[in-house]
Amino acid sequence: YVEYNVLGNFFEVTSKYIPPIQPVGRGAYGMVCCATNSETKEEVAIKKIGNAFENRIDAKRTLREIKLLSHMDHENIIKIKDIVRPPDREEFNDVYIVYELMDTDLHQIIRSSQALTDDHCQYFLYQLLRGLKYVHSANVLHRDLKPSDLLLNANCDLKICDFGLARTTSEADFMTEYVVTRWYRAPELLLNCTEYTAAIDIWSVGCILMELIKGEPLFPGRDYAQQLGLIIALLGSPEDSDLGFLRSDNARKYVKQLPRVPRQPFSQKFPDVSPLALDLAERMLVFDPAKRITVEDALNHPFLISLHEINEEPVCDSPFNFDFEQASLSEDDIK
Repeated sequence: YVEYNVLGNFFEVTSKYIPPIQPVGRGAYGMVCCATNSETKEEVAIKKIGNAFENRIDAKRTLREIKLLSHMDHENIIKIKDIVRPPDREEFNDVYIVYELMDTDLHQIIRSSQALTDDHCQYFLYQLLRGLKYVHSANVLHRDLKPSDLLLNANCDLKICDFGLARTTSEADFMTEYVVTRWYRAPELLLNCTEYTAAIDIWSVGCILMELIKGEPLFPGRDYAQQLGLIIALLGSPEDSDLGFLRSDNARKYVKQLPRVPRQPFSQKFPDVSPLALDLAERMLVFDPAKRITVEDALNHPFLISLHEINEEPVCDSPFNFDFEQASLSEDDIK
């Protein structure tokens, strides 16, 4: 084991990971550094999750991400290359996960002044849907798709990361509160539905597609109420027939008492955007999740006709099993 000090952060990895060890990003969970694997000569990203077992919910998130990504094998999903084993179990507090190294993420690209062509938007969207088809075929919902979770390299390859909030489609204990960055959150989540489907990820994809096109977030709400208001301002007020997914009378009442807004076609609101891109976005951004386009139908949409190749869009061999979540795992079990 070798110890490094990276900007005042202690990094302890096995000796096969050699310098330069440089920071490439940090998130709520800790720090990510790049290094080189001396055996394969490959550059990798190492994520340090400090005090990983301090909070049971966060520890389960980390375990979930590791198990899920180890189960999945797809070009558009980030790969875990290695987990650095701790020097000894007693002192096992920090988790180091080694991923393939990517150059940037979609959030950085959208924020940079670089203009994205229609071809870029198509290619990024196609890869996102191709990865998501695989995820959904494993009975998994990502639940937190946003531009910063879509990693890119210089030749525009896209990989979905951050599966810490993922769930299977059949899980009963559905929602934990802090899921999904609010701006990409589907109406059924904003209205506290306890049962939902793969359509929640499609809503997020629709928000990301429009952000790629416009260069800014589509629904940048400051809070729940404003978030829902922005959605209705664009889509128009939902009809009664769109509210079948709301089990709660309170939620239904709340939506019905909001000021009525007439529906306006996207083509009127965004006259300078490619009609095919808008048509696809409009099929993703549908208030009623049951009427939202599926990932398979989205891949089949005319906007992606030049890229879509069904034999090149694999599905997962076996559904992922989250059974380990049901047990009341102790800190030691999680380790």
